[in-house]
Amino acid sequence: MAYTQTISLTDIPCSLVLLRQKAIAWAQQFSLVASYTSNDIPYPYHGFDDLIAVSDGEPIKWEQENVFEELQDKHKAKQALWCGYLGYDLKNQIENLSSHNADAVGFPDIFLFEPELYLHFNKSSLIINSKANNIQDSLQQILATPILEDFSVSPLQLQQRVQKEDYIRNVERVRDYIRDGEVYELNYCIEFYAEEAEISPLSLYLQLNALSPTPFSGFLKYGDLYLLCASPERFLKKEGRKLISQPIKGTIRRGTTPEEDQQLQQQLRHDEKELAENMMIVDLVRNDLRRSCATGTIQVEEMFGIYGFRQVSQMISTISGELHPECMVADALKGAFPMGSMTGAPKIRAMELIEELEVTKRGLYSGAFGYLKPDQDFDFNVVIRSLQYNATTGYLSFMVGSAITYDSIPEQEYEECLLKAQGIRKALGLE
Repeated sequence: MAYTQTISLTDIPCSLVLLRQKAIAWAQQFSLVASYTSNDIPYPYHGFDDLIAVSDGEPIKWEQENVFEELQDKHKAKQALWCGYLGYDLKNQIENLSSHNADAVGFPDIFLFEPELYLHFNKSSLIINSKANNIQDSLQQILATPILEDFSVSPLQLQQRVQKEDYIRNVERVRDYIRDGEVYELNYCIEFYAEEAEISPLSLYLQLNALSPTPFSGFLKYGDLYLLCASPERFLKKEGRKLISQPIKGTIRRGTTPEEDQQLQQQLRHDEKELAENMMIVDLVRNDLRRSCATGTIQVEEMFGIYGFRQVSQMISTISGELHPECMVADALKGAFPMGSMTGAPKIRAMELIEELEVTKRGLYSGAFGYLKPDQDFDFNVVIRSLQYNATTGYLSFMVGSAITYDSIPEQEYEECLLKAQGIRKALGLE
C-alpha cells in the first residue's frame, strides 16, 4: 500500500526553491538518493520532472545476462517509480562487444531502485508519495532541515589521463580510420581525475547546478558512489506510445555580449562541419528508432535547433516516433542504446574503435540517468558534463569528448573538450 498527499505550496512556510534545497539536504541521510530537475529551462518536450526519491532498501537485483528484458518484466510486475541509470557498457549485452579499460570509480553497469518515499515538485504544489504512513512527519523533518550554504571545495590536484599530444595523435588515427572507410564519425573522449579527493558531493552538485543549470540535471547517491550531473542532452523519453530522442552535435562558446552571442550562434548554425556531424547522428538515431517504432511514424521534428546554456550553445535535433504495437519498454531502450551522439557512425564499428582508442572505461559516462514511471513512461538523459565520485577511495572523475570527422582539426577538437569541461572546472574552483 502507498500513501500519497498533495500539499499546496501556499500551505508551506517557505519558497519552492528553498523547499527543494531543504529536501535534497534532508535526503542525504538515506543510502539511495536520486534527484532530478529541469531548472525550469524551456525545452522541447520539457526537461526532467522535478523529483527527489529516497530509500534505505536494496537496489533492484539483476542477473546481468539480459538486463533490458529483465527490466521490462520486473517493472511491469511492480508498476512503481524506478530511479537510476543504464551504464554505457550495457552495449556488450546488445552487440558482440567488450570493455577492458580501467575503471577507478566502480559504478555497476545498471542501477535502479524503487523509492520508499519520493517528492514531486511543481509550481503550485508538492506531491509526496510514501510506502509508509509518514508523510506529515517527513515534511516536518524536511522543513526543519537547514540548507547547505558552504559550497567551497578543498584544493584538488586535477590530472589529465590523456595528454594533449596523445589526444592529437589519436584524433589523427580516427581521421585515418575515416579515410579508410571504417567509420564516418567517432566520438572520442578523455578523462580528468583527482585521487584522494575530499569533497561534499551534494555541495559540489549544488555549485555545479548553479553554474551550469541544464534541463536534465541530476544527483545520484548509491552508498558511497555519487553522480553529479549537469547534462543538457536527452537520450530517450517515452510518453504513451511516443518516443522522443534529442541528440546534441555542435558546440560553441557563449558570447560576452548579446550581440556577440547571437553572432556565435549564427556561426554555429552555418558551420558545415557541425551541420554534417548533426545530420549523421540524426540519421543514426532515426535508424535506432526504427527498431522499435511503427513503420512511417518516425519524423525529424526539428533539425539543427540552436539552444543556449550557461557555458555553451548547442545544436540539437528532435526525432520522434510511435512505438510499434508489439514493442515495449525493453525494445525502445535496447534499440536506441547507447545514444548515437556518444558513439559515432556506423555505431558498432565506432564502439569497437572507442574501446581501442580510449584508456578509461566509460562506465556511467555516456550512459543514461533517469526514471521509469509506474505506467511505463520514462525519461533518460545522456550522462555528460558530469562528475563521478567514489567517497570510499576519494577518486573523482569526469570525461569530455567531441565528434571527430575527417574535416576535424585536432587542436580545435581539443579546445572543444576544454570548453565542455569549463563548467565542472569552475565548480571545482579551478577557473
